Amino acid sequence: MTATRIIAIRHGETAWNVDTRLQGHLDVALNAHGQWQAQRAGQALADEDIAAIYSSDLSRAHSTAQAIADHNKSDSSRQVRPHTGLRERGFGIFEGQTYAQISQDWPEESRRWRQRDPHFAPQGGETLTQLRERIHHTVNILAEQHIGEQIVLVAHGGVMDALYRLATGQDIESPRTWDLGNAAINRLLWTRDGLTLVGWSDTRHLDEAALDEASA
Repeated sequence: MTATRIIAIRHGETAWNVDTRLQGHLDVALNAHGQWQAQRAGQALADEDIAAIYSSDLSRAHSTAQAIADHNKSDSSRQVRPHTGLRERGFGIFEGQTYAQISQDWPEESRRWRQRDPHFAPQGGETLTQLRERIHHTVNILAEQHIGEQIVLVAHGGVMDALYRLATGQDIESPRTWDLGNAAINRLLWTRDGLTLVGWSDTRHLDEAALDEASA
């Protein structure tokens, strides 16, 4: 079987994650804890045989990917390759707003968003259907270039959600029952027939926080 192994990682934490503020395509940097998470992910993957590291071009993802590249011992993975196809879902007018603000200012739009209406897009943003198609297309292009190898994709929560649904056959509208933790390690297998889930939400590299980070 011709396949590409994929390690998919959501970026480390940002201040806007903590504030439940939608980031979308806005470029928000990692906070101190997010930088620590990125370093831990890099340490956890240091010995992995990685052919290439691809990242969303947004800094929170790119910084996480760079930490992975800096720790990895594979010569071919030193350079992070940015790709706009790995960006978070575009949230248009929702971007920069907290969940509470969205609910208050756009109650009907908020309802459709929270109920995962596949055809709803905030003004200037993307629908879930458009996001899924974008991620599917991007992964196919990238994975096709690395058959028989392993690659890393560093992106965003919405991208991780789309990957999980593609790999498990979950409908876009289905309520989420899986984790999308910052800097968690997720593993998938790609073939020309599609994605298969190998492992999801491995956070063992982050569990030692209490031992070596009194306050992250």
